[in-house]
Amino acid sequence: MPSRLKVLKPQRANDTAAADAAPACHGRRRALATIAGASVMTLVDPLVRSGAWAAGSDAPEKPEVRIGFIPLTDCASVVMASTLGLDKKYGIKITPSKEASWAGVRDKLVNGELDAAHVLYGLIYGVQLGIGGPKKDMAVLMNLNHNGQAITLSSKLAEKGVKDGASLKALMSREKRDYVFAQTFPTGTHAMWLYYWLAANGIDPMRDAKAITVPPPQMVANMRVGNMDGFCVGEPWGARAIADKIGFTAETTQAIWKDHPEKTLGTTAEFVQKYPNTARAMVAAVLDASKFIDASASNRRKTAETIAAKSYVNTDMDIILDRMLGRYTNGLGKTWDDPDPMRFYHDGAVNFPYLSDGMWFLTQHKRWGLLKAHPDYLAVAKQVNRVDIFKQAATATGTPLPKSDMRTAKLIDGVVWDAKNPAAYADGFKLKA
Repeated sequence: MPSRLKVLKPQRANDTAAADAAPACHGRRRALATIAGASVMTLVDPLVRSGAWAAGSDAPEKPEVRIGFIPLTDCASVVMASTLGLDKKYGIKITPSKEASWAGVRDKLVNGELDAAHVLYGLIYGVQLGIGGPKKDMAVLMNLNHNGQAITLSSKLAEKGVKDGASLKALMSREKRDYVFAQTFPTGTHAMWLYYWLAANGIDPMRDAKAITVPPPQMVANMRVGNMDGFCVGEPWGARAIADKIGFTAETTQAIWKDHPEKTLGTTAEFVQKYPNTARAMVAAVLDASKFIDASASNRRKTAETIAAKSYVNTDMDIILDRMLGRYTNGLGKTWDDPDPMRFYHDGAVNFPYLSDGMWFLTQHKRWGLLKAHPDYLAVAKQVNRVDIFKQAATATGTPLPKSDMRTAKLIDGVVWDAKNPAAYADGFKLKA
């Protein structure tokens, strides 16, 4: 790796990626200061201008990084950072690595086969505390997306009059049997959304139902053969179940928590310690990709076309695109334009690794008995969420930063999460393990 990184040449006006991504820069058009003695360049593409590293000490320590992903719509920013060549501006080459399960992602992160991954928020925290797998110090570098997951119930339930949580509760009270619901990883986001939604409707996920773990791409096939009554998973598999007429959307996760955290760019603490510049470069490249995706409907279409390929999500482009654009149908005749679809950037609001987000997952791990005792919620979040690395990358890419490392939210049951007393919050739910 050379000690100094060369600034890329200005891209032509007809360069699709640059042209589409440029509006996301929100007018930040500053001249690039001299780099390695070069004269000021005012014509450099703004994305390049914001991200070029000058000194050798700033150069990534590891020029090639392998980033794992699961075939889901929200892997898009990692994939697009690579396919659009946005990684090159920061002196790295991202190689996306398609993985079969979240357990596989966990193991490959822990043993170093993957440098980083598109990964469940709660999985990273589970590994940090030694639940749901081996214990190892981990790092959340950034949030990849908000919203865009769904709880899907089987068409067989719909035939019995189930259309939402309340009618599911009524059926389960009326017809006693084993009800099975699938999530994607025991400490992961989908397990927490599923349990929270069931509990908000008076269904105890630990006593009234059986929870099983199924990898995302296998959800639809398992429902088709009757292995579960419902599942919570990321898109496009909720939409796929509707298209295949085997299930319907009972609830979107953005209805459970508007603008909830979802996937992260995760790695080990060891990787960040050894390769801090590389970690920053990864975040910067993915931030640029996030800007690109959210900049326009045409960019979302290009993204959907890209990730629909067999090497990525491997499904029909339209199945991905509709819900990316907020065009929803629930499979029971209702259609709507969702005001809170999956977002990847949203003027920078998506990507900041809020300490309170990480703390929330810990409260739910405690609520459902995955943690036997209260951890030091804030201390764990400060250790895992690398706000310092994110802020460096945000500065380099012109990404706005929030005023606080904390945020609040009111969830579907009306309970407010504000991170002020996480232990009391975790213990305050009527339904818990």
